[in-house]
Amino acid sequence: MGCGHKDDKASLASSQIASFSHQPHQPPSTPASKEVWKKGGRMFSILLAVHLALLACTLVSSGAFDKIAVHDYDVFFLLTVMMLIVIIWIIFYLFGTSRCPDAILCKDSHAGPIWLRGGLVLFAIFSLVMDVFKIGYYSSFYSCLSAIKIIYPIVQAIFVVIQTYFLWISAKDCVHVHLNVTRCGLMLTLTTNLAVWMSAVTDESVHKAHSKLKKNVTEDIFRWLMKVGMRSSSADECNCNSQICQIFKNGYFWLYPFNIEYSLFASAMVYVMWKNVGRFIDHHSHHIHRLKFRLFRRTFFVGIVLGLIVLVSGLGVLVLYEVQVNSSTESSKKSQALTMYYIFNIVCLGLMSLVCIGGSVIYRFDKRDMDRHKNPTRTLDVALLMGAALGQYAISYYSIVAIVASTPRDAISALNLTYALLMIAQHTFQNIFVIEGLHRQPPKEDHKHDSHQKDLYGLTFVNINAVSLRVPDGGSTLAPSTASGAEAIHPSDFVRSLTAPKKMNWRRNFLREISMFLLLSNIILWIMPAFGARPQFDNDTELNFYGDSMWPAIVDICLPFGIFYRMHAVASLLEVYIMS
Repeated sequence: MGCGHKDDKASLASSQIASFSHQPHQPPSTPASKEVWKKGGRMFSILLAVHLALLACTLVSSGAFDKIAVHDYDVFFLLTVMMLIVIIWIIFYLFGTSRCPDAILCKDSHAGPIWLRGGLVLFAIFSLVMDVFKIGYYSSFYSCLSAIKIIYPIVQAIFVVIQTYFLWISAKDCVHVHLNVTRCGLMLTLTTNLAVWMSAVTDESVHKAHSKLKKNVTEDIFRWLMKVGMRSSSADECNCNSQICQIFKNGYFWLYPFNIEYSLFASAMVYVMWKNVGRFIDHHSHHIHRLKFRLFRRTFFVGIVLGLIVLVSGLGVLVLYEVQVNSSTESSKKSQALTMYYIFNIVCLGLMSLVCIGGSVIYRFDKRDMDRHKNPTRTLDVALLMGAALGQYAISYYSIVAIVASTPRDAISALNLTYALLMIAQHTFQNIFVIEGLHRQPPKEDHKHDSHQKDLYGLTFVNINAVSLRVPDGGSTLAPSTASGAEAIHPSDFVRSLTAPKKMNWRRNFLREISMFLLLSNIILWIMPAFGARPQFDNDTELNFYGDSMWPAIVDICLPFGIFYRMHAVASLLEVYIMS
């Protein structure tokens, strides 16, 4: 498995390219891949990932119930082993594969953009804090716990640090050595992140179910219910009476949403790397756009101001909701909190839907070409947007059926029905706007206009009328100045170079305002369900219609996809903003 034995036979490809170098249509910078069976290597790595994912899913789901003889420390043992194997492979990749001669012949400019890697680092920091809280919580009563309960967060912290560094420096790599090993390593990394995600979602759901059940019943009944059916963590059998222990326990559960998003972000980036293994990029057709992120470039601040208003208002609604629903047993306060929550979301979703429709209309007047080049990152973005939206679609349609078929109907039911319908409409219109924005070419006018404006701004306080008076209609007097090969500029083009950007930039300005408003609105719509505002569990209509077993299972399965959709939409909208 040395560096000299390349699976793609790059030396053979380069020799054949040299022999056919007389053909002008074949660019020498893009050798043809000579891997014997590319799909075979991909298929093997996919089969490995499927089997590991099924094994992890079986253990995680079995460990959620106390009657099944699978405990949480069995799940932690499997995840620890998987993370250790991934750590070993990443070290091998960084110090072995990537340092081989001609290992990385090209890089995918679209993969791992800076805002995606920045978000990954942000979630990684919160995940590390969560692991610290876990270590502090389990260390408070280590004498009555299995050692794996303390080893797991330590290994997870090391895994997060190494994987974040690996993705930061290697997300754009197109590897051309150790192809099958790299594919299997990347698929193992992806499966490990998904397994950690499944475990975190299950732990969070069980914890919230226990908290709600414990609030509504006495301590004796709660302990009996834990023995009858639902999983009780082995840590619950130990005493956590100290204040510092309670802080650690509550702290790491509040940080679970960040760890969940980190696992999904890392999975998406690893998948793009897996698609780029053995890939050659034709730099003649694969245009690389150096986009600069300028947050306040040519903006009217309307989208930012409206988005901040929605964000701050949503935070206030979240705090009141938590106080009145999760900390109070009075039904009147619960009804007020649900009414406030639904009204805020109806207004927010309505505004977002109208804004998305307006953005799609503006795209009809946009003169930019569609980007039809092969782009695995964009393909994954579109697939994740469409796939993750199915979770919220499912919850909304279940709610619509329950509300329409149930009697009697009250004001909260009407608000819930409106909320469900607007949720479907907003996801649909936002997907259309984002996907169309991702397929647009970045603006090309800036460089053209800048080159013309440099010639103009060389004459300080130039008088356009005076210039047009001195130059004949034929433009012949400009010929001496362009004898060196530069493009001749007619005075009418000279004037249009100033006025054209003003006529064309209004569309880009509106698209930026729309993108920024949607970005901030999606952030608050991610924060609210991720940190406890989940009316699906507090509204009795769906619970009474589907039952106490079916409806919580539907929400527990579908809601994580809806939460992930919001955060992925934030990343996609940021890219649309930068490309506008």
